Amino acid sequence: MTNQTTNFGTSFGILGLGKMGGNMARRLASKGTSIAIFDQDVALTASLASEIKAIATTSLADMLAKLAKPRVLWMMLPAGEITESTLTQLQALLDKGDTIVDGANSNYKDSVRRAAQSESLGFNYMDAGVSGGVHGLANGYCLMVGGNAAALAAVQPYLEALAPSLDVGWLHAGPAGAGHYTKMVHNGIEYGMMAALAEGLSLIKAKKEFDIDLADVTELWRHGSVVRSWLLDLTADVLKTDQTLESIRAHVPDSGEGRWTVNESIEQGVPTPVMTMALMSRFASQGADDYASKLLAKMRQGFGGHAVTQAKASL
Repeated sequence: MTNQTTNFGTSFGILGLGKMGGNMARRLASKGTSIAIFDQDVALTASLASEIKAIATTSLADMLAKLAKPRVLWMMLPAGEITESTLTQLQALLDKGDTIVDGANSNYKDSVRRAAQSESLGFNYMDAGVSGGVHGLANGYCLMVGGNAAALAAVQPYLEALAPSLDVGWLHAGPAGAGHYTKMVHNGIEYGMMAALAEGLSLIKAKKEFDIDLADVTELWRHGSVVRSWLLDLTADVLKTDQTLESIRAHVPDSGEGRWTVNESIEQGVPTPVMTMALMSRFASQGADDYASKLLAKMRQGFGGHAVTQAKASL
């Protein structure tokens, strides 16, 4: 019997081993969970499998052949076409009773559609909004999930391992789509919180005659202040080492969730002025060189490992 037809008593696989997917695989392995992994980068798959003692696979078909039924396939792929095409491939390979989890930042409307399609074919489908960024490996992830009871039953042991503890840090938010909807709004709120911190610190920096030390201010605010938060912690860490931020450009990308949140507020007629203006400020940053936008860029790098754009060296 070849590897292609031998399963290892493992029923869980992760597809996509980028910053989030790779660290989620590491956390599951650290909790004693047996997993199979797959990424288009064969070398990356082999390296991570060796590191965490996971089952390396070379294709979707190979992964499915090596997993015991019923299987849970957790996708950590970029939202959009890659997720859509992978789901189509999986639907041709899965058996009834298997479960698909979309852990990327997909639009909740896509998740509702995909769940209906999957369930009509006899598969369970769950949408999972995942927060925690590059720090989730050590601290656990915040997981917002949507799906029916069968999907929850299949996935719950893995949610408990990924979360900070068994009953803290994950929520079955509702039916399919509810997980990604909740995460979408979460990210819209994140935009507003980041913008407020960045704008306020920029205002303090602008008061030259007071010469206020931003590192001292942010460290102070971390203790007892009503604005203390993880975002403030990240900002304080940045400012301890560099308050000028002259080496980076004031360019803050938006990855999509903020736009979806604002669009949803328009569709529902629910006012979201703070989140909307935070999104607009990101658009503005793409053509402006200001200190607040540089702080936003560094916050994104701090929690999500997102790249910052380096400023061009002066001639």
